[in-house]
Amino acid sequence: MGNSIQKKLESFGFDITHIEPIDEELIEGKNAADVFVFCLGKFIDDTPKFLFRLEDICLKERKALVLLGSGSEMDFVKEKIPSVPIDGRFQRPIDFKRLTDKINSLLGNVEEVEEKIMPKVVARPKSILLVDDDPTFLKMMKAWLSDHYRVTIVTSGTQALLYLAGNKPDLILLDYEMPVTSGPQVLEMIRSEKNFASIPVMFLTGKDDRESVLKVLSLKPAGYLLKSLKRDQILSSVNEFFADKE
Repeated sequence: MGNSIQKKLESFGFDITHIEPIDEELIEGKNAADVFVFCLGKFIDDTPKFLFRLEDICLKERKALVLLGSGSEMDFVKEKIPSVPIDGRFQRPIDFKRLTDKINSLLGNVEEVEEKIMPKVVARPKSILLVDDDPTFLKMMKAWLSDHYRVTIVTSGTQALLYLAGNKPDLILLDYEMPVTSGPQVLEMIRSEKNFASIPVMFLTGKDDRESVLKVLSLKPAGYLLKSLKRDQILSSVNEFFADKE
């Protein structure tokens, strides 16, 4: 399947570098592409080392990842590398129009407007780091946001700080109440590190009492959203945040 897909993508004008799902080949070829298109198959059960390496490269070097395969194969990959945002999922038979549109979007390729007078740049999706200790809520929020943004999820403040050591998301959505390190404590640590002190942080929490809100105002969060808000309300708030920044 991989060879036929490669030829098809090349016919659309993409420069393709083909590698086998082998750790060493991924290391050697990582600089040859900005988007990884992973053609899945039954072999993925035997590639844990390759998946871990793929996870490491995608996170550290902000590579986009697109999966081609069955639903169960893609779910297996996501389970093994949950911290990596999946930028596109395409089940067989592959819709190459949608696939090429997705790759062009991830590459930020230039497209002509209908009048073909001025070029329009397809911007790379904004990235969001979602920090919460509730796996069910994380899964729901990722599903809500992933159509519009690159979403990475972590389940603790410690994991968030480790991620920020090598990545700079455009926005952090941070839970208020978490075990070991609370949301306000995580925000304090973020603000104390010059390398990522400027990253905007928005609380997404169930705590709406005056004392909790006042506690974090001095840390100047970018916003304070309640988990009880509906999907459209949360999306609207995040969209407005990025629109204001623009």
